[in-house]
Amino acid sequence: MTDVLEMADVTVVRGGHRLLDGVHWSVSEGERWIVLGPNGAGKTTLLQVAAANLFPTSGTVSVLGERLGQVDVFELRPRIGFASAALADRLPRGEKVRDVVLTASYAIVGRWRERYDAPDTERADQLLKQLGMADFADRTFGTLSEGERKRVQIARALMTDPELLLLDEPAAGLDLGAREDLVRRLGELAKDPYSPVLVLVTHHVEEIPVGFTHVLMLREGKVVAAGPLAETLTAENLSETFGLPLTVSQEAGRWVARASG
Repeated sequence: MTDVLEMADVTVVRGGHRLLDGVHWSVSEGERWIVLGPNGAGKTTLLQVAAANLFPTSGTVSVLGERLGQVDVFELRPRIGFASAALADRLPRGEKVRDVVLTASYAIVGRWRERYDAPDTERADQLLKQLGMADFADRTFGTLSEGERKRVQIARALMTDPELLLLDEPAAGLDLGAREDLVRRLGELAKDPYSPVLVLVTHHVEEIPVGFTHVLMLREGKVVAAGPLAETLTAENLSETFGLPLTVSQEAGRWVARASG
């Protein structure tokens, strides 16, 4: 299998703090990865590096066969779908949902003077339908619930037909019903063989959708463990990652973690 993403001895230092420390990680075609760890583990920093939005202090990073530092990132970034809370805060609340998705074609937020063809609009509408948001296309983004906004952000991230899709805590802030609906839809996306390689950041094992294949576990910027989900998501690794004794089990294909003792 071809490596879609490869990090070798990657360290990121900002303000004297090591946000990532000697990270080795590779992601291949067809894989669906969970990045798991507590707050402050370096998960978001890792994703920013993978999205070519942040350059490492040391080490090498290759994304979609291109090495950071030797490629025009403005040509690389359209090949990467990215959804995060920081990006969501930049989306105009008064813009129509369809336009929020469409503007990803130009890697911008907010309609300006750009023009879109009928196939662009058709793709945006198809993605909204896939994410259960077809009836909201003409609504303004600011009138949506948090769960609805998350689904629109994922549709936007898919607009350019990316080869790599990065989702930074997509279920954060959702109530139980909205979380379960989103996890189910992400599971459907994961099982689709035509979907891009997926990397999803979370700090709750209960948010791991069915169909994900691998896990990377981080603590204090260092890799605790990485590999196939069924072999790597053990009580021992999870306890080391979160710094307290934990048990982990599966129920109906979903993961559950509890404090032990």
